[in-house]
Amino acid sequence: MEHWDVIVVGAGGAGLAAAIEAARAGGRVLLLEKHEKIGGSTSWSVGSLTASGTRQQKKIGIEDSSEAHFEDMALLNQGKGETDNLVLRRILVEQVPDAMRWLEQLGVTFIGPHPEPPHRVPRMHNVVPSSASFPFHLARECKRLGVEIRCGIRVTDLAFEAGRVTGVQTEGTYAGQFLHATRGVILAAGDYSADPLLKSRYFRPEAVRAAPVNHQSTGDGIKIAERYGAQVTNGGLTNAPRLRFVPAQATWFHRLPPYRWVGRVIQLSLRWLPERFMRPFIMQFLTTALAPEQTLFKCGAILIDSDGARLDKGSSQPAHVLALTPHNLGYLVFTESCAKQLEQWPNFISTAPGVAYAYLRDYRSSRKDIYFQAASLEALAVKIGVDSATLRQSVEKGFPEQKDLEPQSFYALGPVRAYIVMTEGGVSVNQRLQVLGQHGEVIQGLYAAGSTGQGGLLLEGHGHHLGWAFVSGRLAGKNVMEGN
Repeated sequence: MEHWDVIVVGAGGAGLAAAIEAARAGGRVLLLEKHEKIGGSTSWSVGSLTASGTRQQKKIGIEDSSEAHFEDMALLNQGKGETDNLVLRRILVEQVPDAMRWLEQLGVTFIGPHPEPPHRVPRMHNVVPSSASFPFHLARECKRLGVEIRCGIRVTDLAFEAGRVTGVQTEGTYAGQFLHATRGVILAAGDYSADPLLKSRYFRPEAVRAAPVNHQSTGDGIKIAERYGAQVTNGGLTNAPRLRFVPAQATWFHRLPPYRWVGRVIQLSLRWLPERFMRPFIMQFLTTALAPEQTLFKCGAILIDSDGARLDKGSSQPAHVLALTPHNLGYLVFTESCAKQLEQWPNFISTAPGVAYAYLRDYRSSRKDIYFQAASLEALAVKIGVDSATLRQSVEKGFPEQKDLEPQSFYALGPVRAYIVMTEGGVSVNQRLQVLGQHGEVIQGLYAAGSTGQGGLLLEGHGHHLGWAFVSGRLAGKNVMEGN
């Protein structure tokens, strides 16, 4: 039997932060990750962190406070759910500025702040060169502190002694082995956007069928905690299925090393170099990570499925319709008149709030794998692999005002899928991040952080999920070492 002070389950942002703080408090820490590499959903994120009173805000004369941030989150969360844990919201807004400084000390670099209404002042800070910076720098600190990280190890159960969690059971390399944790276990295994059973419990079929952004998000920590009486709060909340382009293949942008000096060079370049020099870099970010906006439909684009049949007619939520098709795969098709509109403000295709906007020309240069143009509908059908007769019927019905569709160019962007980015349900926790049982009692020795320990906290808007991951992870790591 192996003995540790603390075992952390899940090596995303929350788990890595928890491991660091537990180790800094003197703990001998084991970090277990079921995937072959660390990072979790943090690595898949756009990389926004929303905080008040930051060095970046002060540098440009912005006066801000955690109280103002707390109030503005109420505006973002309004009408999103019945439960909003105000205790946890207070913890988030008060501690996220320190978490951001902590990340910068570890080597993470941010640009911003950027505006995002209804925030009264710019608060959104974006990581550069990419969200890979988070696991890179946090893992390096784990190594320095002696945290042992083991990948490919899935935790399947908890172990109890005298009514207290004292370890975990695993499968994989250590199948069936009991790993002992003297101080406790921290569950930071993410949400359940990739778990059909948990999604079926809470969501409508379109959300269940939607593809997850992170296929490792199977709610393992939540399911384990539920086994011992933990309650899921806000289980039925999720961001509605959204259209997203299929991920791009690795490019030079993806291969940028997340070193501090690289982030600093990008930071200075964005500040001082003319936009024409930096736009190719910015567009790699935008067209890789973000979703198509409703602007496309306003300009006349239609959504077709993998057979060429139109899906968006009469629906205000085309992603929901696409999710229920057999392959959850489609294309955005439009005519030359629509294409001309998509070349200038306000008709952008994608945006990162406060950073930049991507137009059709940007997709033409940055995402050649999903950009298609042809002189006829039949030629376009061949390029995207759909039935030409079905496509023509869809387009003719989609543009009845155009009596003669030819001669003109036709365009398609795709494939697109209906994705569910994350689920909002997490186990109930107290302000020390201890997991609570059926009647609000503490499950001794068990803590939760990140999405697993979201505990009814609503996190609408950019930058709050990552903020909670780092804040809750750090708190859980400190508190597990302090004891009950």
